[in-house]
Amino acid sequence: MTPDVRAAGASAVLATFDSLAEVVAFRAGLAEGLPAGVTEVVSGARTLLFRFDPAVTDAGRVHSLLSGVRPSRPTDDRHEREPIVVPVTYDGADLDAVSSLTGMTRDDLVAWHTGQVWTSAFCGFAPGFSYLTGTAASLDLPRRDASRTAVPSGAVALAGEFSAVYPRTSPGGWQLIGRTEVPMWSLDRTPPALAPAGVRLRFVDAQARS
Repeated sequence: MTPDVRAAGASAVLATFDSLAEVVAFRAGLAEGLPAGVTEVVSGARTLLFRFDPAVTDAGRVHSLLSGVRPSRPTDDRHEREPIVVPVTYDGADLDAVSSLTGMTRDDLVAWHTGQVWTSAFCGFAPGFSYLTGTAASLDLPRRDASRTAVPSGAVALAGEFSAVYPRTSPGGWQLIGRTEVPMWSLDRTPPALAPAGVRLRFVDAQARS
């Protein structure tokens, strides 16, 4: 993949990709470290923004360094850290509806959700809300016809190709399949977000563990 890389102001470059999968793979290719002088990488659905220190490097050199990045799959052996384990109680209000939409049993749906590694592709909507992409085939689920006015904190949800955990009580239209006690956002952590872009997670069935 060859992203379109352009200057974005005096201290950043923006790399644009054809798909979210390319964004995730390119970000995973940075696992060994950021290019010299790059201070921050911000992920989007089709972009990566590379902020750099102008006293150390410039847009041209960052562009050149990015050309040497080797994209990788989030599950390959370049990733030494084990995924963060998130126990889930699968009793969400939309679990039966999702089972009906997909033609899967509850057990099959739980096995699908827990049987893959999820990677935070990018964050948005609310602090700590990570859009997670999996390694198994996507269910490409529609959002609910009507959004809820209050989705509880810790709700585990699906929509489109993504899974997510609501970090706080908020409105939301995703399909709720479970809940977790693991906080996705905490000011007592550095960084506060449990799963900033590039972090991998694995969901496990809390009831099966008990």
